[in-house]
Amino acid sequence: MLLAIDTATRFASVALYNDSGVVAESSWRSANNHSVELAPAIAEMMARQKLTPQDLEAVAIAKGPGSFTGLRIGMSIAKGLCLALDIPIIGIPTLDITTYAVGDPGGRVLAVLEAGRGRIGVASYRFEDGLPVAEGDVELVRASQWQVQADEPVLIAGEVSAELAERLLQQPDAENISISSLAGSVRRAGYLAELAWDRLLDEAVDDLDTLSPVYLRSPAPAAATE
Repeated sequence: MLLAIDTATRFASVALYNDSGVVAESSWRSANNHSVELAPAIAEMMARQKLTPQDLEAVAIAKGPGSFTGLRIGMSIAKGLCLALDIPIIGIPTLDITTYAVGDPGGRVLAVLEAGRGRIGVASYRFEDGLPVAEGDVELVRASQWQVQADEPVLIAGEVSAELAERLLQQPDAENISISSLAGSVRRAGYLAELAWDRLLDEAVDDLDTLSPVYLRSPAPAAATE
């Protein structure tokens, strides 16, 4: 049994997964209170399935980018379980989960997550062999200033507010822009678990000592020129 934990942003999710698929899942919008909510949510989910920690074969964690506090809490609990149980850990990039959930649209996907203070993190993806492959790094931008290059069809998924969606759909090339539904954009730990399960079968696990959260950083200011 694999346990998946996603606390990368305010929307938290946990899931249990085995070779039959998702066994249990719980998702909720946290009031920035992961430290209080996460452990009881995991314990309750496992109790419903009559499982104990000793039944776990691995733990998957959304490793970022995301909020500093959320990532730190999720990573700490995941590492604590793996250390205590001597089981492997698997870190999956947060926006890989978002993209995998919407499926292959046949073109580019822009995955979005909340980054606080009016900012969002955005990454471009395409699918190869059914899996999302990032095209470049995650970009940190102000939501009010973000413009989408849409000279070809593009699907936008993830934490897109109604205000941002409305503005994007007013762009001159909006006929090429599709935005995933609110329900379809929820980042569920079941998808994280599925990505991690394939890696577990391939024995492509992470080093418990070196795996660490990935944080978004503001671009360095341009050097002054004379």
